Amino acid sequence: MKNQRTAFVDRQYLLPFILLTSLFFLWGFAHAILDVLNKHFQELLEISKTHSALIQATMYMGYFIMAIPAGLFINRLGYRKGVVFGLLLYGVGSLLFIPGQHWMSFNFFLFSLFVIGCGLVFLETAANPYVTELGAKETAASRLNFAQSFNGMGCIFAPILTGLLLFSDDGTMKAGNVALPYTVMGVVVLLVAVVFSRIRLPEIRHEVEVDHAGRKVSLWSHKLFVFGLTALFFYEVAEISINSFFINYVTDKQWMSSRDASIILSFGGLGLFMVGRFVGSWIMSHVRAEKMLFWCATGTVCTTLVVLLDAGHVSLAALLCGYAFEAIMFPTIFALSLKGLGSHTKRASSFLMMSPVGGAVGPLFMGWIGDHAAMHLAFFVPLVGYAVVWMFARYALKR
Repeated sequence: MKNQRTAFVDRQYLLPFILLTSLFFLWGFAHAILDVLNKHFQELLEISKTHSALIQATMYMGYFIMAIPAGLFINRLGYRKGVVFGLLLYGVGSLLFIPGQHWMSFNFFLFSLFVIGCGLVFLETAANPYVTELGAKETAASRLNFAQSFNGMGCIFAPILTGLLLFSDDGTMKAGNVALPYTVMGVVVLLVAVVFSRIRLPEIRHEVEVDHAGRKVSLWSHKLFVFGLTALFFYEVAEISINSFFINYVTDKQWMSSRDASIILSFGGLGLFMVGRFVGSWIMSHVRAEKMLFWCATGTVCTTLVVLLDAGHVSLAALLCGYAFEAIMFPTIFALSLKGLGSHTKRASSFLMMSPVGGAVGPLFMGWIGDHAAMHLAFFVPLVGYAVVWMFARYALKR
């Protein structure tokens, strides 16, 4: 047990691990800023919840369209070039917000977010599986959860900074420059791309997996991977749907203003999310990842049911607690799905990174329900997502 703990990250991979961990902060920021933009564009352009959900749908559609090309690119040219190319797309997409602000075109903003989404899928397709390989297999899920904790840190800063920029003290929309945070983000990302273009990331080689007869084993014969791919899709449906309409939910209940809601989202929900990943990473160095995932999935199902019951501030408290329970889900499902895939790892990662298209589907359904019924009833959408994750966790635990 002691040897496993010291092998959390192999010494020769310590620098690559530190550098890659910094990337998780960058794409966490990019994801979380959407949750404030959603409400901002509803007020600025006077559009419905369903229409504003196109913000998430467009960005996550970039994941779906570019995941396979990203996997082929990384499989051919390696992890480092995949990271650099992803950062370039991320930076260019962010800077496109400058002309978008000038024209105030919702469609051009959507195009910019699509470019950012294409860049993020390259980053995540390279970084997620690479981190799982930088130490002992037994600590892969714990290691990825630790790196993903910095994703949660980026998620905290994005809503509060953009919320203060775009909403006034009374919660109404103000004439903020939506291009400003994206311009700063774009410059930072391009500088990071320069750093990664000048460092060497060691490539990790895998043996080709064969059966007893010497035939290559198909990726799709791994049942845990196939179920994990499905579970990740439904997890994204749940997570992105809740983030997209958190501000709408609390403001429709008249509990607080949009500005206060963005602060609660940052320090309350996403703060618990980040803490959940750090704590979860530590717990999984002592407890099997499958067991941790099962109990966390049980927690999210229960807390979402409380929101559906419309129990006032108890529902709000349950919603915030749900962020802590869901924190370890993505990296844990991802790591478990890649277990034992050998030479299939890079290609499997590209398929897993198609799962964020759930972030395009879920908010559209949740927005439609929110437009036509009470907002709390829209939480039926994430409930279905968490239920599928619970079934995957139960299956993995039995195996």
